Amino acid sequence: DGQHRRAAIEEAVKNESDLGRDHISVLFFIDEDLKKSQQMFADLNKHAVRPSPSLATLYDQREELSNIARRVMNDVYIFSKLTETELTSISNRSIKLFTLSSIKNANKALLNKGKNDHISEDEVQSAIEYWKYIASNIKDWNLAAERQVNSWELRETYIHAHGVLLHAFGILGSQIINDKDQWSSLDKLSSIDWSRSSKLWKGRAVVNGRITKSITNVKLTVNQIKKQIGLKLTSDELQREKEFKANA
Repeated sequence: DGQHRRAAIEEAVKNESDLGRDHISVLFFIDEDLKKSQQMFADLNKHAVRPSPSLATLYDQREELSNIARRVMNDVYIFSKLTETELTSISNRSIKLFTLSSIKNANKALLNKGKNDHISEDEVQSAIEYWKYIASNIKDWNLAAERQVNSWELRETYIHAHGVLLHAFGILGSQIINDKDQWSSLDKLSSIDWSRSSKLWKGRAVVNGRITKSITNVKLTVNQIKKQIGLKLTSDELQREKEFKANA
């Protein structure tokens, strides 16, 4: 780390030789192995200029939610092909659809885990299986993974190409992950109109023409998904739906 700073110092000294008399403190660490170096990177940057949430998740070996995010990314084919691991937002022409931080947040919702909660291997495997099932029912994700459609066009046109849907799928999954008899309902995801212009998502995932990821809007999006695939709303969801319609 720091090669860019070293090069900048060299150029600065060439342009202003008096800078060569200044002193800079430098801290050296023994490079024992890649895993420890990555953890050191995560630890140091948490207390300095913070790295992006995705990059911190990529290198953090200690936090279990970060570990499962990487496991899910690597083991679910769609995520392995379409995940941005360094940035929190995706550039307009990127071939990626998801960020590693959005996968982490979706798993947090899916498994209903806090930052310091333990996650068992069975839970990890259940999460991987759930995301594979979800991905099998979103045709556009598979087309994007095979480069048969442009990812940037999906982001411009559909809500399923944004983190708000991953979060919504995580919340939905938390209700059915342990009841696989209900998983067949997820097959109906393939017939849902995910376009941003659809009235289904107005005031939910889309507000004033823009994608929104506030927790209230994510939960309203979950409500709509459940209605579209034939799952009953909980009492809290029914109340939220009532309030939404009253304010519409």
